[in-house]
Amino acid sequence: MSFQSIFRPGLFDGQVVLVTGGGTGLGRCTAHELAALGAQVVIASRNADQLAQTSSEITSDGGSCDSVLLDLKDEASIDEAMQTVLARHGRIDGLFNNAGGQFSAPAENISANGWRSVIDVNLNGTYLVTQAAFRHWMRDNGGAVVSMLADIWNGYPAMAHMAAARAGIDNLTKTLSLEWARYDIRLNCIAPGTILSSGMTTYPESVQDFTVEQTNHIPAGRLGTESEVSAAAVFLLSPAAAYIRGTTLRVDGGEALQKRRLMPVTGNPATSAFNGFHRQPNLAGSKLEHLAPDN
Repeated sequence: MSFQSIFRPGLFDGQVVLVTGGGTGLGRCTAHELAALGAQVVIASRNADQLAQTSSEITSDGGSCDSVLLDLKDEASIDEAMQTVLARHGRIDGLFNNAGGQFSAPAENISANGWRSVIDVNLNGTYLVTQAAFRHWMRDNGGAVVSMLADIWNGYPAMAHMAAARAGIDNLTKTLSLEWARYDIRLNCIAPGTILSSGMTTYPESVQDFTVEQTNHIPAGRLGTESEVSAAAVFLLSPAAAYIRGTTLRVDGGEALQKRRLMPVTGNPATSAFNGFHRQPNLAGSKLEHLAPDN
């Protein structure tokens, strides 16, 4: 079985796409789809075992996947990773800034070190990887960049550090879209809502319980799938998005539009879902197991 993408086969033939955080979660899913569409995918993170596992999956599915170690907090590591990609594959046509990290805590409990760490990984890491791709390849050859955001539009209680960092990425993307337009570099973002990804199971049970409860207030009546996020990233990396620059595509089932005080949404029937990923995350045993859509 292979990835059931809605995009045509061979869409990314001859292209090299770097996916940070590509060993797990949404990055893993997107790497699978890009490889299924013909891309030479390079996945990057600090975890060699996760990279090896996903690379093996993609290869066994008939795709082409390489991996490089990359630390978002280390400029030298980022630079070395870019040089390695170019030495092995000769180009970097696309970049998906998927990697990031955060933890749940009220703002008054976030230490200075915790704040700096999340800002460093999410905002600074995205900037440094994007700048490195620009310097090493895209300035002279053009390219497409997609960066990961979240549903930050009305604030994000218990994750002030993450929300601040992601808001910075949103504005950074707009700014670079203006500065780098003359180099034919397209930069955009995707902003997922609550997605049934393996990353959800890393949060405490209290967060999982809240996620289950909040599902009743999503206009789409369900959580999103990994392949619905992947499809958005792939679209923005594709030639079809050639005239789309500096924008953010929300993949949230209408969650960001929720106006609960004016029009309560409670218990809408689940809408149809797109499940193209043939290696769905294993949610067995978690509080989220029963939320996976059937279609």
